[in-house]
Amino acid sequence: MSAKREIVRADGAPAAVGPYSHAVASGGLLFCSGQVPLDPATGELVHGSLGEQTTRCLENLAVVCAAGGTGLAAAVRCAIYVTDILTFAEVNAAYGAYFAEEPPARTLIGVAALPLGAAVEIDAIVALPA
Repeated sequence: MSAKREIVRADGAPAAVGPYSHAVASGGLLFCSGQVPLDPATGELVHGSLGEQTTRCLENLAVVCAAGGTGLAAAVRCAIYVTDILTFAEVNAAYGAYFAEEPPARTLIGVAALPLGAAVEIDAIVALPA
């Protein structure tokens, strides 16, 4: 038995930098690929504070969610990857401002490197409307 799945391509989100989809919908959930802080208009990494970069990741994820028929406010789980775990407070502040009420479950993981030299990447699992 194969599971039904639908590939989501999000106009307005940065182009994929590898062989993956922006998201895949299956089983009432939208599984969003990780977003680094790319400016969707230029395809370049956003420079500025880590808080601004975190916000760009979340804004990119919001575009992907909209293309999938939901919103990032319906996220049930997010994972944040950072190349410097000591940036936890700055990332946490930007993330907390985005999810001011009823935030999803979350992990924050320190990693050695991220695509394109990014300092932060965020992925999400988001509930789809019934």
